[in-house]
Amino acid sequence: MPKTKTRVWDPAEHMITNEDMAEYLEAALQEGDSALIAAALGDIARAKGMSQIACDAGLGRESLYKALSAEGNPEFATIMKVIAALGLQLHASPAQSAVV
Repeated sequence: MPKTKTRVWDPAEHMITNEDMAEYLEAALQEGDSALIAAALGDIARAKGMSQIACDAGLGRESLYKALSAEGNPEFATIMKVIAALGLQLHASPAQSAVV
């Protein structure tokens, strides 16, 4: 039986449109996990081109990689610059609560 070859799934390879990217970030935001949100921003930045996003955000490419890495702890201002450079917006809506 022939061996099956697999490779690591990279979300950046599957985000084609701005809508894809916005939905991906929205899903991460709904989870409420800051590390997941930073990782999602990193995936989107890689899909769009990390060097260009870093330039548009006024950051160095290495600084952007570090900020959005698992060990990174970016400031909120950095996150907002990256979101703007990605051509996305951050929105708020009322939280769903169990009490009506």
